[in-house]
Amino acid sequence: MTTDTVLPSLSAEQVTEMLALLKGADTVELKLSVPESGQRSAVRALQMDPLEAQIRQVVFLDTPDLLLNRHGLVVRARRIQGRPGDSVVKLRPVVPETLSAALRAMPGFGVEVDAMPGGFVCSARLKAPQEGALVKTVLDGEQPIRKIFTKEQRAFFSAHAPDGVGLDDLARLGPINVLKLKFRPTDYDGRMVAEMWLYPDGSRILELSTKTVPSQAFQVATVSKAYLATHGVDLTAEQQTKTKRALEFFAAELAG
Repeated sequence: MTTDTVLPSLSAEQVTEMLALLKGADTVELKLSVPESGQRSAVRALQMDPLEAQIRQVVFLDTPDLLLNRHGLVVRARRIQGRPGDSVVKLRPVVPETLSAALRAMPGFGVEVDAMPGGFVCSARLKAPQEGALVKTVLDGEQPIRKIFTKEQRAFFSAHAPDGVGLDDLARLGPINVLKLKFRPTDYDGRMVAEMWLYPDGSRILELSTKTVPSQAFQVATVSKAYLATHGVDLTAEQQTKTKRALEFFAAELAG
């Protein structure tokens, strides 16, 4: 099995770059966004039960002109149905070899390669659990944003944020409601995750994904693509990025 068979939409140079990133990554997440025209048929074909989905509420934190995003920083917080929420500071793209051993050993820190048809990105994220009630008070503007980030997250943010930008300077972009479903298709050897992001204007993004270890990324990609194709899921559609769409939507709303 050759890598051009596994990822035909990537150039030889991209495959070489991805192989180098995989050596330093902790996990790989393979993603595919399904166009709105094919979402209902994909739900039926993959036997997804919407009633088993978990409700999440996500808010992004950035400047009104998305300065953090332009500097490769993604800051977000989540409330999660039936369990604690969390806060995340993410940096992308990164080269794993440039990250210090102390940082990589920190609880909640991880390096992941996100791959989708036609592209990939390696990111480093520092994640911490947060009580949902506390997250809500911050989302409602009752407490400063820094309250839902740990000392380590604040330091990670400060090390990579643009000069003069602090956590409490950021705007609350959102929240956006998300339905997340973890499921095991009867004829697929593994688990898949479906996320439906419901934007306030009525549009939606359905993303299918599966996680694996770097050493099995190409094999899992081959199996997953074959499975989705045989169930009528369009693998050639233009890919949509959930975070980018949300940031642009709420930034435009804020500007309006």
